[in-house]
Amino acid sequence: MRKKVALFVAAFLMTLAANAQFQQGKGYIGASLTGLDLNYNGLNGFNLGAEAKAGYLFSDNLMLLGMAAYQHNGSEGVPDYFMAGAGLRYYIVQNGLYLGVNGKYVHANTNYNDVLPGVEVGYAFYINRSVTIEPAIYYDQSLKKHSDYSTIGAKIGLGIYLFDD
Repeated sequence: MRKKVALFVAAFLMTLAANAQFQQGKGYIGASLTGLDLNYNGLNGFNLGAEAKAGYLFSDNLMLLGMAAYQHNGSEGVPDYFMAGAGLRYYIVQNGLYLGVNGKYVHANTNYNDVLPGVEVGYAFYINRSVTIEPAIYYDQSLKKHSDYSTIGAKIGLGIYLFDD
């Protein structure tokens, strides 16, 4: 048991020592799984979504993101949809904790269109020099119908930080 605790503490300290990971000029690509019944809104049953992201650190600790996603909604009468959006991510501390804000446009073939401003809190946990596992909690506010389409949820992603050196 002590050995496991020591390994955990060592891994945690290594993540804290990952200084200068979020410096200006670095690129980012990532993918996330959303849903998996880890989100809730008024209309949906089983959800499964995939999201792709690309970003650029235009300043230390500040990343501009572009994103695209597909979401499958399992409830009868609720359409699957496609999403495109942009966002900004601020890394609070050099160990990977971040806050994000974004805006998304959602479209489904059933004449459903919506704009979703959102926020998220996440953590970029480094598993090597450039690859991260990124769990996050998010909230997307529907401008069309709050009670049915606003969503709070969790997602897990994989990110790759592209180094310029």
